[in-house]
Amino acid sequence: MDKELLDRLAIRQLVDDWALWRDAGDWDRFRTVWHDDGVMQATWTQGTADEFIAMSKAGWAKGVSILHFLGGNSAELNGDRAISQTKMTISQRAVVHDVLVDVVCTGRFYDLIERRAGKWGFVLRQPIYEKDRMDPVDPGAKLSLDQAALMRFPEGYRYLAYAQEQIGYKIKLDMPGLKGEHIEKLYARGKAWLAGGAL
Repeated sequence: MDKELLDRLAIRQLVDDWALWRDAGDWDRFRTVWHDDGVMQATWTQGTADEFIAMSKAGWAKGVSILHFLGGNSAELNGDRAISQTKMTISQRAVVHDVLVDVVCTGRFYDLIERRAGKWGFVLRQPIYEKDRMDPVDPGAKLSLDQAALMRFPEGYRYLAYAQEQIGYKIKLDMPGLKGEHIEKLYARGKAWLAGGAL
């Protein structure tokens, strides 16, 4: 089989394994998708892969429910480096102002992935947050949000951030969305890294 096709299949498998093992709480296998210096960026936590796993375990133990669904994938390859982009949906269930809600955020995973010693692994995972919404699980429930608090958050993950803040997380306010300076900086950073630059 063509070497590039094999690389693309391996990268897609890595992306799929991340979502399945993370959402299943299969932490030992989840750790294997990361290189030792891998970094995870998210609205609610930013740090090393090990820090992300520890935070995820702690949230799991408290009943935090965050799930991921993956769509199409595209990868740019340059030798042992790749930028992978995957359409995704984040689904989080939480209690907001005493109402059980589902928050759905649509976007992309933007991943810097590298092959080291023959193994592909994540160097950086950066979600791109494009649009979101919040709905009561019970369609008859009445939900009223603090509009001033809501509008503090960027458009692409406004409702997700609101829910996450309600359950005690500190939210990063400069995550990339569909347009704007943050996404342009991410693209430039990725392009330089793919060409061989330092992260």
